[in-house]
Amino acid sequence: MAADAGLVIVHRLRALTVELDLLAAEFAQLHGFHATDLRGMICLLDAERAEHVATPGWLGRQLGLNSASATALIDRLERAGHVRRERDESDRRRINLRVTAEATELGWTFFGPLIAHTVAVTDGFSDSEITLVARFLDEVLGAVADTRTAQRPHTGRTKGHEAAHK
Repeated sequence: MAADAGLVIVHRLRALTVELDLLAAEFAQLHGFHATDLRGMICLLDAERAEHVATPGWLGRQLGLNSASATALIDRLERAGHVRRERDESDRRRINLRVTAEATELGWTFFGPLIAHTVAVTDGFSDSEITLVARFLDEVLGAVADTRTAQRPHTGRTKGHEAAHK
């Protein structure tokens, strides 16, 4: 019985992933983002939320991009006004990436209703249920990251942007 219940959850997670991917694709098309641009913005927003300083090298590692591809991504985001490069105050050689207020507002305008609706859904759950759901999602995220790592050729890339999710 537990295996069947587990598969029901897997299928619901897959359906959720498809719906979120479709929504992200609509946003990307509407605003002229490449798929990688959107993933990059999500990584940068997650890093800011986690108070993690994002650098070009860090972003490239999160997305599995080489240096040239990461630079091209950042150039596109900067030209579009979504990201700015800033010199690190303690090490002027280091460049930090910051999401602009306009980019944050653009994201909230599109995704804000979904975020609000999702937060409202949690109002129907007790604190212990929320804790359980969060634990489940953290463990599934870890399983996905572990699977990606195990299935990828060894290239020195990192698992993904899981550090920014903690």
